[in-house]
Amino acid sequence: MTYLKIVFALNMFFFVFSFQLTAGDVSVYFINKQYDKAIPLLEEEAKNGSKQAMYKLGFLYENGLGTAVDYKKSVYWYKEMSKAYSYSVKIAGEDLNNSDSFLTQVENQFDAVSDKKGTAFVLGKIDTNTPETKTLMESLWEGNFFGLTPFHENYILPCSIANSKYPRRSESVHPNTTPLTPIQNEYKNYSDLEVEFQISFKKQLSYNFFGWNEFINVAYTQTVWWQLYEKSAPFREMNYKPEIFMAVPSSKNLDEKYGFKGLRYGYLHESNGQDGYRSRSWNRLQITGLWQWDNLFLASRVWYRIPEKLKSDNYYHGNGFKADGTETDPNEIGDDNPNIENYMGFGDLTFHYLYGKSQFASVLRYNFGSGEKHRGAAELNWSYPFFHSKNMFWYAKVFSGYGESLIDYDHSITKTSFGFSFSRGLF
Repeated sequence: MTYLKIVFALNMFFFVFSFQLTAGDVSVYFINKQYDKAIPLLEEEAKNGSKQAMYKLGFLYENGLGTAVDYKKSVYWYKEMSKAYSYSVKIAGEDLNNSDSFLTQVENQFDAVSDKKGTAFVLGKIDTNTPETKTLMESLWEGNFFGLTPFHENYILPCSIANSKYPRRSESVHPNTTPLTPIQNEYKNYSDLEVEFQISFKKQLSYNFFGWNEFINVAYTQTVWWQLYEKSAPFREMNYKPEIFMAVPSSKNLDEKYGFKGLRYGYLHESNGQDGYRSRSWNRLQITGLWQWDNLFLASRVWYRIPEKLKSDNYYHGNGFKADGTETDPNEIGDDNPNIENYMGFGDLTFHYLYGKSQFASVLRYNFGSGEKHRGAAELNWSYPFFHSKNMFWYAKVFSGYGESLIDYDHSITKTSFGFSFSRGLF
């Protein structure tokens, strides 16, 4: 009880102290919640150096009381106030509530106000006495310092389990060459449980350079499969996908009649950065049609693989020796995976559907009998805001088919994953 009395007394002290330093009329306006009339008086007090007035202005602009929400002005006044010191002040007419449940407190951490307040506090510790520092801080506050924006989904899936174990691939020994020793055989497979995460972003290079209202972008996506639950926790596979593309909007007539939004075309490289028999890579020219019908979005993509020089037959079949009797070199120059199109096909369809706060998505791929066998893949995923956050979501994914990763493009797998995403996409 003594502790509660002390806390109550301190709050009352700051409450009274804050209003003693501001105009009497301001107190009346706050009590009557006439915030619009209080703002001009507070601005005058703030210009005269009143830290209490600065805090109140930051609070009003942050929460849209008596004015429109303006985070820039809110941050400005919070920063001015925090240059000397920071403290908490109870706004007149607002109820003090320290009895929020744990879940409520967690939920409050994932809203836009919490993000803005946290950033405001951190940036408020930086003095902006020079134009250079002020410009940099404004850029950081806008979140546009590098000009990077999300491209595909960014996510982490701590629980990702497949219907079978993944085979280990050696850099120096072809899988069809040498029988495994008993010890090698014991460790020939990775676990079927792992962590998967992906980062994906793009950078706009230009807009309307050719006069077509087109965008030229570079993008980068990296997907990682991490055997966190095994001894030594190795990375089973990492795939790197840099690309450059141009997006050209459609005509108004095509948009209104068919929902056709435009075309995106460019160059895509994909590899896993490995050596020897683990190496995988391919290069593609691709074109994507972008469509929208109300809450349904479609990206229909086709690609052409840029041909590469083939390696020796013995390299691909694991015979160990070339025709001249020399041993096959695991790092022989040439195409790492000449039959990848038999498994990955020549394009894919990506759907996104918005339903309330949920977003559903699917990716469909089919090879149309290439390689004399019918193969494909399907992926379904769902996301939902995590405690009403705008940049963190519950994320679940199911994948079945070929081409989940480059190292196992020719290995069919069915896999269920659950975790969190930090961005959403539409195309």
